[in-house]
Amino acid sequence: MLNKNIRRLRRSKKIRSIYKKNNKICLVIHKTSRHIYAQIIKYINNNSVTLISISTLNKKYFNKKIYTGNKYSASILGKIIAKKALSKNINNVVFDRSGFKYHGRIKKLAEYARKYGLLF
Repeated sequence: MLNKNIRRLRRSKKIRSIYKKNNKICLVIHKTSRHIYAQIIKYINNNSVTLISISTLNKKYFNKKIYTGNKYSASILGKIIAKKALSKNINNVVFDRSGFKYHGRIKKLAEYARKYGLLF
């Protein structure tokens, strides 16, 4: 029996291979128990280029008083990544949740990214 992390990595590998073949621009999310990381990546011939990167480790937006492993911080992160993407004229992206379930913090980040102008 495989543990849940290996199953998650298998799911993400399958999904990511489809995006790489089609040279898509992706909003890639990764989460840990304390932090959330978001990147906008462009795949060009099986190579990836990071266009925008933000996480809850960024001291400009998140100070020590804000707990960074909850839905509130995910919503702030979704708002910031959407505004940065729109400032670089990136409107359409593919949402890559890295094999995580579309639930909780991942869902909240996606909702706020859509609310502030990203289309996926």
